[in-house]
Amino acid sequence: MKDTSKSILHKNGVSYVLPFILITSCFALWGFANDITNPMVKAFSKIFRMSVTDGALVQVAFYGGYFAMAFPAAMFIRKYSYKAGILLGLGLYALGAFLFLPAKMTGEYYPFLFAYFILTCGLSFLETSSNPYILSMGTEETATRRLNLAQSFNPMGSLLGMYVAMNFIQARLSPLDTAQRATLDAQQFEAVKESDLTVLITPYIIIGIVIFAMFLLIRFTKMPKNCDQSHKIDFIPTLKRIFCRHHYREGVIAQFFYVGAQIMCWTFIIQYGTRYFMSTGMEEKAAEVLSQQYNIVAMIIFCISRFVCTFLLKYLNPGKLLMILAIAAGLFTVGTICFTNILGMYCLVGISACMSLMFPTIYGIALEGLGDDAKFGAAGLIMAILGGSILPPLQASIIDLKEIAGMPAVNLSFILPLICFVVVTIYGRRSYLRARRNKTV
Repeated sequence: MKDTSKSILHKNGVSYVLPFILITSCFALWGFANDITNPMVKAFSKIFRMSVTDGALVQVAFYGGYFAMAFPAAMFIRKYSYKAGILLGLGLYALGAFLFLPAKMTGEYYPFLFAYFILTCGLSFLETSSNPYILSMGTEETATRRLNLAQSFNPMGSLLGMYVAMNFIQARLSPLDTAQRATLDAQQFEAVKESDLTVLITPYIIIGIVIFAMFLLIRFTKMPKNCDQSHKIDFIPTLKRIFCRHHYREGVIAQFFYVGAQIMCWTFIIQYGTRYFMSTGMEEKAAEVLSQQYNIVAMIIFCISRFVCTFLLKYLNPGKLLMILAIAAGLFTVGTICFTNILGMYCLVGISACMSLMFPTIYGIALEGLGDDAKFGAAGLIMAILGGSILPPLQASIIDLKEIAGMPAVNLSFILPLICFVVVTIYGRRSYLRARRNKTV
């Protein structure tokens, strides 16, 4: 008979297979939200005739919601349960998606930012609940592998989000390019904007319905209460405890820079590819759609790589593998900066193969040994997603310069992800050396 004690989804004779499947489905759902949103920076810029920097406010609102709700989510989960946190997260996610309808009715940009903010307040609850919940569904020795396995389904949702963005939003927007839109009079502009916003909101309304159905499914399914031992909220003492741990404190910093790098690489691949493909004579809309196709390829590679990396973690120390992949990502980023032809696009796609391991591995290393404090520890790591709110607008401001010292500004803007991968490399190395020291003690 199989020894279930060695399974990554069993602990003390208890099976967590069904809860794991349900919670892992949530990973795919927030992956969808993340990656249908990245191309919207370009879409909103065109629809409202704005700069790339103004369009990047989508990412500020999106990841700002993560930041704002992380610790309130942790306190809610501590007082109630992981399941309650997940249900509230799904409820806010659905509400944010449904808010796209009244936002469209106003015809203004900022109500969409509010809808994104509410939606990601829900995602903050979801991630703050789901990640440590998955870590707790088995032994601590297999926790990082288990989280990597669950996170492997996140890019599947991301792929669907990218596909929907490309085929049901980008491809259906008005064919007028940025220059042509600038020449429209007020009445023509309003007509085109109304049509484009109708196209844009439809997938969000549909996903809102799907999320509500998921809410009902989890609500009426019996879920384990593992690791819900304490409901007392000792906020300041808990923060002092967790931030005294070097691997946690450094993990929050590494996660900030990793998320920033991920969002920059997946958001501005559209601008990067559009510049290159238009330089070969392609029209703007066709260049945008082709760039999104490259983004989907990058996500497929990311997805495959995550399964491969989950397997490799059986044999390699997480910190060591994190360090190796961060170095490789840095080298690909150098190629993205230096090549102004199709090789640069290939390098930018290649970065995704290296990023696949990073989020769950940083997460798993940082939460090692925190026990019930992992609820607040998870919140700090979710707050670190703020990197996806702060760093993309900085890159967008560089891209808006068009050209720097004879080089395309969009190429040089990838110096920011390069810096991020250096930080992740340092964290991986320090984690590996710490694990070696602990092993020899």
